[in-house]
Amino acid sequence: MNCIKTDIEGVVIIEPHVFKDARGYFFESYSKREFDEKVRPVDFVQDNESCSTKGVMRGLHFQRPPFSQSKLVRCVKGAVLDVAVDIRKGSPTYGKHVAVELTEDNHRQFFIPKGFAHGFAVLSDVAVFQYKCDEFYHPEADGGISILDDSLGIDWCIDYMEAILSEKDTKHPMLKDFDSPFDINIDLYKK
Repeated sequence: MNCIKTDIEGVVIIEPHVFKDARGYFFESYSKREFDEKVRPVDFVQDNESCSTKGVMRGLHFQRPPFSQSKLVRCVKGAVLDVAVDIRKGSPTYGKHVAVELTEDNHRQFFIPKGFAHGFAVLSDVAVFQYKCDEFYHPEADGGISILDDSLGIDWCIDYMEAILSEKDTKHPMLKDFDSPFDINIDLYKK
């Protein structure tokens, strides 16, 4: 796999080595050994999948400590714009984001560490989205910032007026009104 560093340390785009022939293609979507060596050691404990239609926006979500999550995400059908926003107090990149288009054709994956809010927008008619998490889902630890916050400077590639959001996602605070539970000086990878 090829790991592409981004402008925010720890946020990584992963391109697998895809082997194609007349029958189709094959690639390793995840190898713990290679991931631990090239990205960071992570013990994923839960896999999730969602299916959404064009214009759906999900996010920007995170789980509060001590249940914070790292995620390894990919789009197995269709296309999404996937985004990670740094919400670690004291971080030189606080409030900055990394965006990457994940598609069934480019097979890219995106690693979002703990201390980041995550969201995506569906660009294709339908998108099937998969993600690995290193912590189980804890609804009592749910958190979020508004996916529609213009101060984040995210070009979601879809019209806000046509976006389809859950009721929960319409109620998250703007970044300026947000009190982050994450701190750049705390090692979020200690259990």
